[in-house]
Amino acid sequence: MKNISLIKEKILESEQVAVAGHINPDGDCIGSLLSLGLGLASIGKSLALVLQDGVPFNYRKLPGAGKIRKRIDKVPDMAIVVDCGSKEMVGRPFKLMEKAKYILEIDHHEHREPFGNLSLVDTKAAAVGEIVYYLLKSLKVKITAGIAQSILTSIIVETNSFRLPVLRPNTFSVCAALLKTGVDFSRLSQLVYWSKTREMVVLSGLCMSKLKLIKNGQIAWSIVSGKDFSLAGAKPEDLDSAPNDILSINTVKIAILFREEKRGQLRVSLRSKNRLNVASLARKRGGGGHFDSAGCYIPNKKSKIEKLLKEAQNLLK
Repeated sequence: MKNISLIKEKILESEQVAVAGHINPDGDCIGSLLSLGLGLASIGKSLALVLQDGVPFNYRKLPGAGKIRKRIDKVPDMAIVVDCGSKEMVGRPFKLMEKAKYILEIDHHEHREPFGNLSLVDTKAAAVGEIVYYLLKSLKVKITAGIAQSILTSIIVETNSFRLPVLRPNTFSVCAALLKTGVDFSRLSQLVYWSKTREMVVLSGLCMSKLKLIKNGQIAWSIVSGKDFSLAGAKPEDLDSAPNDILSINTVKIAILFREEKRGQLRVSLRSKNRLNVASLARKRGGGGHFDSAGCYIPNKKSKIEKLLKEAQNLLK
């Protein structure tokens, strides 16, 4: 992998390392962060693991998850950012991290805005966990069952349980090596992917009850209000699986979920089939992601929603 020798050298010379992921973290982000953290701790690094929004319910039982904090208190020797296509995705913790001597980006987004002085980017990797695996191997870190759990979490979630077109032979080679550590794959998959709280199910039902289909069912969209969250007793991350659920409808090629947030903003999640580039819609609005999975924020105004939906219809052409 390009730059890996230089990156290995700089990691080994850094004593204090901070590892961060993005706001609204998903399984790829958390799995990558935890596996890298466990690996670096095993070779004696002083670590700070940070996520501005904390750890969602499904990932709190992963090894090391209890050590993740929402902020860091001092500038590290090296700042490592996983699964972020821009520095803005890190949120508040980056204010201190950007003062580090070395800033390493580990990522697989196709559309990105580089911000570090070191990078380990593989846009063909199915998940950032794959890249972390190869980095840890180059550092001669022993891949324990705990590390394997987190890397597998990254891959399971990012590939939608091995169902997305991002899969490649290397993905399965990495998974085969991880399973040799003795990790219980069935239990892990159930824990991080197939397990939902009552609040998640209720909120998903409210989301689906508002579903609208346009363009002969090729585009499906829904908007979930703050009142819906209160009614279900749910949190924003409880709706993370809904965009993929919407996309599973057989006629749907583009799924769009609007989530009402504070300060008059809507968080927009975009998913697609057939190589339709929904990331282009997100980038116009300061967001980003992959061609088939992206996100952004827009003002909570009818005109802004209608404009995005019109642009989505244009993608079908």
